[in-house]
Amino acid sequence: MTADADFRFDVDKDRNTLTIGRRFAANRQLVWDCHTRRDYLDQWFAPKPLTTRTKSMEFRDRMDYKTIRPIEGYALLDGFCDENGLLSPGMPQASWDVAFSDITGGTMVQTLVTYGSAEALEQVIAMGMQQGITSTMERLDELLARLTKG
Repeated sequence: MTADADFRFDVDKDRNTLTIGRRFAANRQLVWDCHTRRDYLDQWFAPKPLTTRTKSMEFRDRMDYKTIRPIEGYALLDGFCDENGLLSPGMPQASWDVAFSDITGGTMVQTLVTYGSAEALEQVIAMGMQQGITSTMERLDELLARLTKG
């Protein structure tokens, strides 16, 4: 859907899914750490100009994280929450399956996002999901550049 060879954002309305692929110029362990450590997540996991502040995080197999395979991938349930962590009614929820693999010069992150209905998929698209993911991934690029410099 995009002309950038390093970024893929495909919508499958028949399956209610988004397939997101992104290449990063950093090793897999560091990209994994940026996805799984709260001190790193808070530096990149929101589109500009928004920010994220992690209130609590337990990165282990449980209700929200369905499976974790260190530096290979994880699956989770995702939804919009209020400041107390309560799911926001009427907002879309999804299942995410995130996979990390080595590629020449870096890491590929492939994400399959599955929504429970066509309406939920349409809602996130209308909310600007592609633009938000693009901006968020650019922030991760910036963080990885800072971390690999120092």
